[in-house]
Amino acid sequence: MPDLIGGARWIELEKFSDPHGALTPIESELDVPFAIHRVFYFYDVPVAERRGAHAHRQQHQVLICLAGGFDVILDDGAQRQSVRLFEPWRGVYVPPLLWVEQLNFHGATVGLVLASDVFDEADYIRDHDEYRRLLAAK
Repeated sequence: MPDLIGGARWIELEKFSDPHGALTPIESELDVPFAIHRVFYFYDVPVAERRGAHAHRQQHQVLICLAGGFDVILDDGAQRQSVRLFEPWRGVYVPPLLWVEQLNFHGATVGLVLASDVFDEADYIRDHDEYRRLLAAK
């Protein structure tokens, strides 16, 4: 797996398999580097659509693909990097102030997001120019 930019990193979760199937547990603050306060998932995304396209001011997230596959674009204001998620035991940790987009969805994709905070619109940076200005001011 390639090194990731902007403080992002791969999260390898445990995978237990036997003849009856596989199971991957996720425990707050043990398997992810934060307390989980919100969980959501996305599905029925048309193949040509994009999701995300924002950064968070304070929220931490882990993105996991439960079924299918999609690309994650990481953008730290200086570099852009694309990685593919398709294994339900591997995710990407996304720290605050890292711009993220999801695209190139495989049919029947289900993605899971583990978040450090409840939904707060004020935490979102949805304009890429505003994001770049915020980084430049740091």
